[in-house]
Amino acid sequence: MTSSSDMRRRPPSTLRSLARLLPFARPVIPRLILGAVSALVASLLALAIPLVLEAIVGGPIASKDVTLIVWGAVGIFALGLAEAVMVWLRRWFVLGPATMVEYELRQTFYSRLQRLPVAFHDRWQSGQLLSRMMQDISMLRRWLAFGLVLLVVNMMTIVVGAALLFRWHWALGTVFIIVSAPLWIAGYRFEKSYGTLARRSQDQAGDLATSVEESVHGIRVLKAFGRGKMALQKFTRQAESLQETEIAKARALGWIWFWLVLLPDIAFALCLGVGIYLSALGQISMPELVAFFAMATILRWPVESIGFLFSFTLDARTATDRLFEVYDEQNTITDPEHPTTLREPRGELVFDGVHFRYQDARPNEPDLLRGIDLALRPGETMALVGLTGSGKTSLTTLPGRLYDVTEGRVLIDGVDVRDLTLAELRTHVGMAFEDATLFSQSIRDNILLGREDLIPGSPEAEAVLKEALQVAQAAFVYDLPDGVDTIIGEEGLSLSGGQRQRLALARAVAARPAVLVLDDPLSALDVDTEALVEDALREVLRETTALVVAHRPSTVALADRVALLEKGRVTAVGTHSELLRDSEHYRHVISSLEDDENRQRETEVNL
Repeated sequence: MTSSSDMRRRPPSTLRSLARLLPFARPVIPRLILGAVSALVASLLALAIPLVLEAIVGGPIASKDVTLIVWGAVGIFALGLAEAVMVWLRRWFVLGPATMVEYELRQTFYSRLQRLPVAFHDRWQSGQLLSRMMQDISMLRRWLAFGLVLLVVNMMTIVVGAALLFRWHWALGTVFIIVSAPLWIAGYRFEKSYGTLARRSQDQAGDLATSVEESVHGIRVLKAFGRGKMALQKFTRQAESLQETEIAKARALGWIWFWLVLLPDIAFALCLGVGIYLSALGQISMPELVAFFAMATILRWPVESIGFLFSFTLDARTATDRLFEVYDEQNTITDPEHPTTLREPRGELVFDGVHFRYQDARPNEPDLLRGIDLALRPGETMALVGLTGSGKTSLTTLPGRLYDVTEGRVLIDGVDVRDLTLAELRTHVGMAFEDATLFSQSIRDNILLGREDLIPGSPEAEAVLKEALQVAQAAFVYDLPDGVDTIIGEEGLSLSGGQRQRLALARAVAARPAVLVLDDPLSALDVDTEALVEDALREVLRETTALVVAHRPSTVALADRVALLEKGRVTAVGTHSELLRDSEHYRHVISSLEDDENRQRETEVNL
């Protein structure tokens, strides 16, 4: 599984990273610009107040003209009111577009997860993906609506305000700028340290989410083995690591805030001394000095906000990097450029010189499948038999392109499965796994998952549903509170293992594929129920080509022929009786399967 340490690489620059959001933000850029303009107008209105104040102090107040003083106060009030309206407009312009970008990012990210191959999901922790989907995308929405706009506007405000400071006297403006200059040095150092901490924090949060998810899904195992304390200790270590990183982030923020608060205060003190000196020399008037300090006070918030906005931007950069790590993953299982169509599939399935190895296999590690040549005739049921590690499950993942062959071909009716679109291929190939996964939906929706062509509630849909439940011996669903409309819990864990397997089998049968791949889908059933399911399956499999992984001799009895796998190779193919007669290894495998079945029967009798 891919963890935080596996995904760290030298990050691109902040600007280059954030620029990758441009395709998502492009439709709403006009609204974001209007929001920035509104915010800038609000800042300029605020900067205009010291200029009005200078006129009032030098005119009406000096002459003690009450009427003009009142009008001056009204003018300042009008500027403040206009500033408040611009701030409201800024929020109105940017909040809607930011949520639209958030929606598009989530939709695209989820779609990407669905399209990426199973090999990707084998390597990535689910908690890392979940933290990217929820936390990182939410952070980007807040940054677009607030951080980006204010960072640009406040930077422009500082530039304009600093230029205005020179309006009253060059010495005052120079002192203020020189004293504030170290802020840029501090900001540069802050970016270097905080960027690393932000990435570490978000990765650790993803690891923590993975631990929570694993503990919740594995709660039965933890309770059964009394390992809750162990899980808590692991979680505590990870939480403490995240806490330490967050404290380090807080220290970095505290350091930049120290300079952001201290340096303006020093600038104020020095400017006050210089201002008094210049006033004594008659080089600056009292109204000009008052206006200067009013302007400097207004600039204090933009200056102080830079630290927070920098950290916010760095968090957004990290979130963007984490998102695009998923977007940049290569999808190796894609539709062909010029697809072929199977108009009336017969279900002939052929493995032609098939080799297979997983992507993370070591270079010197042998292939799991080493030249498989196997042909299933239309309507034939073939059982795959072999010891653990012989490659049975790996072989069953290839017809539906859950993985692609490393070498060789898998053919359906003479057409390479890679020449079909994934959508068409997966209507022709149905699968049921030993580890049955169900969704938090109704039983009806779970079973008809592969039948997009059926209208929910239609007579045809109900007929398919009924037949599939009958084949899987899943009549227990009618005893549930809402029957087939009962909403099952997360991953169907509220049901027994045998019930989940029967519903998964019903789902595969309901798809009515030309080729049905069954990876030991009856392992959790008791012997009597298995016999009933096998009898019903015989009827279904008469017109369906089936590849069945067998872990019981009774499952082998379903098959027309049996293929024996040994260390990634098919070493024998024939009927059950032929292989019993001719293959010593087959007799050994069947003997092992019979021992396992007898132990299960004894267990069931004892229970």
